[in-house]
Amino acid sequence: MIPVLRRYAGLLAAGLLALVVLGPLAVFAPLMSALALGTLAVVAAGIAQARTASLKARCEKLSGEVDLLSRRLLKAETAAVPPRPEAGDAALRAEVEELTVELGLLSGIVRDLTHVVSTQDSEIASLKDRPEPRQEPVRGPAAPEREGPALASRPSAIPPTAPTAPQPVAPARPIIPETPPEPAPAPRPIPPRPAPRAPAPWAESEAAIVRAFEADALEIHLQPVVTLPQRKVTAYEALARLRVEGQLMEPEAFLPALERYGRTTELDRRMLQRAAVVARHLARRGSETMLTYGLSPLSLFEPGLLRELARTVAEDAALAGLAIALPQASWHGLDGGQRGLLLPLRGRIGFSLDRVDDLRFDVAQLAGLGVGQVKVPAEMLLRPGPERRRLSDIAIEDLAPVLARAGIRLVATGITDEADVPDLIDLDVPYAQGTAFAAPRPVRAEVLATPLPEAPTPPPAEPEPERRPFRSVLRRAV
Repeated sequence: MIPVLRRYAGLLAAGLLALVVLGPLAVFAPLMSALALGTLAVVAAGIAQARTASLKARCEKLSGEVDLLSRRLLKAETAAVPPRPEAGDAALRAEVEELTVELGLLSGIVRDLTHVVSTQDSEIASLKDRPEPRQEPVRGPAAPEREGPALASRPSAIPPTAPTAPQPVAPARPIIPETPPEPAPAPRPIPPRPAPRAPAPWAESEAAIVRAFEADALEIHLQPVVTLPQRKVTAYEALARLRVEGQLMEPEAFLPALERYGRTTELDRRMLQRAAVVARHLARRGSETMLTYGLSPLSLFEPGLLRELARTVAEDAALAGLAIALPQASWHGLDGGQRGLLLPLRGRIGFSLDRVDDLRFDVAQLAGLGVGQVKVPAEMLLRPGPERRRLSDIAIEDLAPVLARAGIRLVATGITDEADVPDLIDLDVPYAQGTAFAAPRPVRAEVLATPLPEAPTPPPAEPEPERRPFRSVLRRAV
């Protein structure tokens, strides 16, 4: 209250003075009172106008400073953003792209080599830790009983205080029968044979997996992605299945064996060929359904696979509905070479992020990389548990709208219980996938059987002109 009184002390004093002066004046001289009141009103209006002009000048000055600061901030942000590759020189861009591809290839070779070396070291360590079977010494035929006491009575070593002069030592007299048998010939020693090492229990299964993979026992299954709550199919996920000795195995069972033998790139190549056939089939039917396949992280270190995929999608516009998925760790660890290999694919096929272990997404970075879909396990959305470090600063119910504003759609995966569907709808999750909606089903054989392109029919040969003698031509002319 006191600061307010101090601020308006002058006005209050002027008002009291005017009241004291104009009060009696209004009683005795009304005309003079009116004139004085008008004068005071004019003075007050002038003061108010002056203050208004000063405040307006201050506001204009502040707006100018804010405009200058905004321009500087915009200039700083523009300078911080790296220039686009399209803005540079074409020759320089080609050289940089070639160098990045070569660096990516070298880094992939080094990483593959370190992975193979670490795998071999772990195998050697596991083999060393296993106890080898004990080898029993091979014994010859049993010696006669009469030799047992004699051998037992012989001294094993000569004591150091033995005299230097040879003295006859009387051995203990064994029990000898009256008619001693003839001494048997000394048995020929048999060298001990090394016991064969038992094969590892996982070696036979891995060999069977590799044989089935080489025999092309690979199958492609599709699992739909539906909308919530309408449950309309909007996409499919291509899943690999391997039939080993009549049993259908999932990737969690056979993928480690293929990684050990370095066959993951060949697996992705075969699956991408089958996925391309399915995508063409959907395009021929006029369907806008997207087909997603999850690449192995090791395939990022194989530039040939991504180059083949880039050439394939460039030649066939029907593959626009195909999308490749990579784990969250792979998207975080992309280097310059891998970004250069993924750049030609952007805009022609879709990118997806799956195998999520952390909900702290950098939405702007994902949108800049061209990611259009994020797959999160439903268990992480509904029951995060004590691991709060995996949660982002954004509330879970706001995660789908935030991703949608950047053009990224959120898909909840691994839904096996129908009771989880209403909870996902309450969280505004737009898409879902799991056995609660449909289990993975194999693709029909007639879809995968792509017919060979028909050879164009050659045009009919023109008949050769008939040769006639010159006399017949003259006769027709006449």
